[in-house]
Amino acid sequence: QVQLVESGGGSVQPGGSLRLSCTASENVFKTFAMAWYRQRPENERELVATITIGRTPFYRSAVKGRFTISVDATEATMFLQMDNLKREDTAVYYCNNAAHPFFPWGQGTQVTVSS
Repeated sequence: QVQLVESGGGSVQPGGSLRLSCTASENVFKTFAMAWYRQRPENERELVATITIGRTPFYRSAVKGRFTISVDATEATMFLQMDNLKREDTAVYYCNNAAHPFFPWGQGTQVTVSS
């Protein structure tokens, strides 16, 4: 089974930046459209951003213009650059398949935005 590992979370003040990374035990980034999801406190998991095999990005409206999804040139790591973070971005962030998150969920990485 594919194992996904998210990293790069932390605590920042509003307006700050973080860059999340996602690695996988198999070469999923060459084969599947992938995505970042998040689960905010007392909310269901939601889609944040997706990137196709052709590297076309999509963002939910709440993060558009602030977050950037990308895959590195080796296609081994997916990133989520998060700028101008807001308190409502506080969540555990996960990566998974974009069309349907059928890979086992990783542990996620906690992002906390507070002053």
